[in-house]
Amino acid sequence: MTSSSSQALPASESAVLDAVALGVPAALSDLGALVRIPGVAWPAFDQTQLERSADAVAELARGTGVFDDVRVLRAHVDDTDELGQPAVLATRAARNGKPTILLYAHHDVQPPGEDELWETPPFEPTVRGGRLYGRGAADDKAGIMAHIAALRAVSATLGDDFDLGVNLFIEGEEEYGSRSFARFLRDNADALRADAIVVADSGNLDSHTPGLTVSLRGNARFTLTVRTLEHASHSGMFGGAVPDAMMAAVTLLATLWDADGAVAVSGMGARDATTPPYTEQTLREETGLLPDATPVGRDDIFGRIWNKPSITITGIDATSVAQASNTLLPEVSVVISARVAPGQDAAEAYAAIESHLRAHAPFGAELTFSDVDLGDGFLVDTSGWAVELTRGAMADGYGAEPVDLGIGGSIPFIADLVREFPAAQILVTGVEDPHSRAHSPNESLHLETFRNAIRTEALMLTRMNKRDAAS
Repeated sequence: MTSSSSQALPASESAVLDAVALGVPAALSDLGALVRIPGVAWPAFDQTQLERSADAVAELARGTGVFDDVRVLRAHVDDTDELGQPAVLATRAARNGKPTILLYAHHDVQPPGEDELWETPPFEPTVRGGRLYGRGAADDKAGIMAHIAALRAVSATLGDDFDLGVNLFIEGEEEYGSRSFARFLRDNADALRADAIVVADSGNLDSHTPGLTVSLRGNARFTLTVRTLEHASHSGMFGGAVPDAMMAAVTLLATLWDADGAVAVSGMGARDATTPPYTEQTLREETGLLPDATPVGRDDIFGRIWNKPSITITGIDATSVAQASNTLLPEVSVVISARVAPGQDAAEAYAAIESHLRAHAPFGAELTFSDVDLGDGFLVDTSGWAVELTRGAMADGYGAEPVDLGIGGSIPFIADLVREFPAAQILVTGVEDPHSRAHSPNESLHLETFRNAIRTEALMLTRMNKRDAAS
């Protein structure tokens, strides 16, 4: 595709970009205010902060002057009486036969982790080196503000000629598993229905190259408990004859990977798709891989991350180092997080892992599986008009050709969007770059990427406003 960024833009689009430039300082100020609210959906944290966060987002939506209705809503977690976390739903009906777009982001954030690992306080937004640091600065409060800032610019520029239907859905529990998401969609289907859906919760190839995410891996997360003894015993008295749970667990878990570190579970699939170049040196720079540590897996690196499965042990319950004694442990529990290749059903992949573990359990160890959480991956149909329009907006917004990306992470709720709104075109975009460190200490947002993301979305909305819903 030849970039249109070198061509003169229509006067209306140039005016919109001028409005974006004027609005970036206010958008950054509002983003900083959102980052200061520690809205974590996990029950161990103060849930009133999520209410503050939702109310703040609702006020930002009202302030655009775009929406007919703005509400803070909750839905029940499926099959329970428990309410999910507060979400913001704002709606504006299309006029004069124009299409409707749904803009999604989430206002909840990951827990900050240990404060001493942050160079500056996690909920005190700090600018240094062209980046804004703080929990949620990139994931995903920047996504919220990209929507708000773009709407401000387009509304101010087009005025009464802005006929596009716009629905805004800002979720409050994405980092906690989107437990009420599917029910929220069903409860508010008429208000959310759209011709195109923009999910602003992904990233770009780098800080200068925009990316449209066209594939996502699925996920299969569960807790495995390995048990070999009725009770603990002295390791000196019985070690060497009695298998302890840690020995069994380590032996069993090692079978999940082959000698290269690639997944060795029969029945976990891989996707065959080309990927752009990506060097081992870049991988080392972006991940902090130690000098003597080597990458795992085979074939091109992006292919391993985007198109193949992975299995990670993300947690373990066992005696701490500080409390260690000469004891044979009777039981060990681990959390296993698997990423599933795009196109494979997550339940099928989980069944393959469970079957593998049961077949390889050593020393007759007793295995228990619990807390299973599954999410399917996603493959975009890139043939629709909205995809091509978005690519063009990215080229003009960033001044660089966009790249179709796969993402190694998972956004399981997209499967819910596909199921509830099968006719909608889903566009997965974002403001993150490889140095954003989402979910990690010192999360940050590249400020130039943020500006370009707003420019892109403002152009996208302006160009959608020129279309007829039926075309």
